[in-house]
Amino acid sequence: MNENRSVFALDGITGMLIATVLLLTILIVLSAWGLSVQNASATNFYEVKDEKSIKMFGSKVEDHIVNVGSK
Repeated sequence: MNENRSVFALDGITGMLIATVLLLTILIVLSAWGLSVQNASATNFYEVKDEKSIKMFGSKVEDHIVNVGSK
């Protein structure tokens, strides 16, 4: 019979707490990173110039988009 059991082993309560804290930390970091990216994208707006000459194929984005709010 296996007598080497422990409630605080890594497969017990301690392991569950480590996994929970790790997952919550990852969630907080990714949420903060997503909010910062969204904030940077929301403040960097652009303007499309010469809309009539945009072709479906063979047209470059750099020729028609001007960054108005670039830092």
